[in-house]
Amino acid sequence: MRTAPQAPRQTPAPTPLTWLYVPGDRPEVVAKALGCGADVVVVDLEDAVAPDRKDHALRATAELLGDPLPVPVHVRVNALDGPLAEHEIRTLAALPGLAGLRLPKVQGPADVHRAAGWATTAAETVHEHVPYAAEGPVPPAGHTRADHLAPVRTPPGNTATLAPAAPPAASALPATPALYALLESALGIEHAFAIATAHPALRGIALGEADLCGELGVRDDAGLSWPRSRAVVAARAAGLAPPPQSVHPDVHDLDRLARSCARGRALGFLGRAAIHPRQLPVIEAAYLPSAEEVAAARQIVRAATAEGGALALPDGRFVDAAVVAGARRVLDLAGRRS
Repeated sequence: MRTAPQAPRQTPAPTPLTWLYVPGDRPEVVAKALGCGADVVVVDLEDAVAPDRKDHALRATAELLGDPLPVPVHVRVNALDGPLAEHEIRTLAALPGLAGLRLPKVQGPADVHRAAGWATTAAETVHEHVPYAAEGPVPPAGHTRADHLAPVRTPPGNTATLAPAAPPAASALPATPALYALLESALGIEHAFAIATAHPALRGIALGEADLCGELGVRDDAGLSWPRSRAVVAARAAGLAPPPQSVHPDVHDLDRLARSCARGRALGFLGRAAIHPRQLPVIEAAYLPSAEEVAAARQIVRAATAEGGALALPDGRFVDAAVVAGARRVLDLAGRRS
């Protein structure tokens, strides 16, 4: 059996801060979105498309994705338990312009596996297809995200621990495109970590707050505090990037959007979905570190490089490895301005 050649190591692209949703049945709007500065353009086949235009939206999206594109393009397909999602995923999964599939209303790991099965079957029909994801290559099959940890069997009565899983042969690498799960129900929130670790092609999770609010009867932001924190913790525990915030529905009130982004950043989110290009600079400004934060991060990194180990800065702040790691993340984000 011929072993597949090892792909050259590539530097991962920066984690996206802006995700712009556009309706899949309006290709002229999608074409404009590709040049508006969003880190990821999300072509929506679900909520933004009327039932009688679903076929048109899929055909237009498949035509768009037939060639590589200048920015990562994701597609939000229709509900996985409905009649459209399987055909959509099989149609789009192997196209060269696809950077990721966004899966709505994911309730548990079985939904991710079902979508991955449809996508993999489609992608395997393309000879030596290499998936393109916004955050870098899909990890090998059999790996979880947290340092490739996997359960280890333990004697009865003991708690299972985690240990490194053995990497598979190169020929076992999946052809599945990158998948992103949207948690939009109480059950999805309850299963957040299981979803985040369900499949090696699962690259991120995010909330769908409109549907979630409807199911929970939530009337203000206070009722979403726990689901938001749950999503952030589950993503990080799974070794995924912090989730982006859900969309802000008012495209005119940019001051309120900025305040909402500041609260989201404080909760641990990173970036946000948008529904209009005018929201993009507000989101990016809210999530990029300020000049003061950058200066403080540089001071921490310089001190740690010079001293090594734990230390106290002149202003009394205690610095250890975790603080230094956080400072390096700030500087990485600041580098997006250059």
